[in-house]
Amino acid sequence: MNQIKVFSPATVSNVACGFDVLGFPIDSIGDEMIVRKTKKKSLVISNVTGYSVPLDIDKNVSTIAAKKMIEQLKPDCGFDFNIKKNIIPGSGIGSSGSSASASVYAINKLLGSPLSEIEMVSYAMKGEVASSITEHADNVAPALMGGLVMVKSISPLEILKLPTPKDLYCFVINPKIEVKTSYSREILPKEVKLKSATKQVSTFGSFVHSLHTEDYELLGRSLNDYLIEKHRKKLIPLFDEIKGIALNNGALGCSISGSGPSVFALTKGIEKANEINLLVSDLYKTSGYDFSTYVSKISENGVRTLSI
Repeated sequence: MNQIKVFSPATVSNVACGFDVLGFPIDSIGDEMIVRKTKKKSLVISNVTGYSVPLDIDKNVSTIAAKKMIEQLKPDCGFDFNIKKNIIPGSGIGSSGSSASASVYAINKLLGSPLSEIEMVSYAMKGEVASSITEHADNVAPALMGGLVMVKSISPLEILKLPTPKDLYCFVINPKIEVKTSYSREILPKEVKLKSATKQVSTFGSFVHSLHTEDYELLGRSLNDYLIEKHRKKLIPLFDEIKGIALNNGALGCSISGSGPSVFALTKGIEKANEINLLVSDLYKTSGYDFSTYVSKISENGVRTLSI
């Protein structure tokens, strides 16, 4: 195999109660990438379409992750990348994670799949540093592994796959403004109140339990963020209005996806997700902001091969 084309899904991370440790993929939007072996042992980004990302291999998350990977594997070839960037950078739905995951997955396939899923996640995390300063796995892990995942530990890296209730759907609105992950982290407090931390731990535990028991009512009562949302929501136009519409029309919960500006809502069944989509879209059409919306079942699939 000398060439592969892959699809890498967008992801929702944090999921209200799980800052930096929870995430899941949405299958209705993602990046596409064609990676080709080359005789010259180098990395080249030959083409980028869609949203703009760096052609410089030392600044693009795809090739930063790839470089770390080939330093270890030492393949007898190089790689050329053709990137179709469908996820706007700074969107809060795992733009950098999607690209890094696509790159690592594609190279692993071209080299005969020498790496495990967890090893691929570790290399994809290296690319995340370029956009968010820190290594985190709550986008690349669900992008590569599929389903709801929990990052138990970064060092050593340990990822747990959680059960996904069969009727769980997701609505996402992406206002077309950029919120840099690095800045979104800078505005967070260095310390939090013990009472808030206790509430967050409690809701996180009940959220995980609700997944195992398919208890949608408990799931809804668990989708609360006592630590992050109040600081980041000021970066998102009409956040309180979006959340109000979602909760008043049957959403189990609603919060910020990743570092924003995207906002997600979880629902039981696609009908509620579609209804919220229509109502929030009507709100944003009068706001003056460009936007996109997505409705998706929480995907059990991560990065996948489109053609070889």
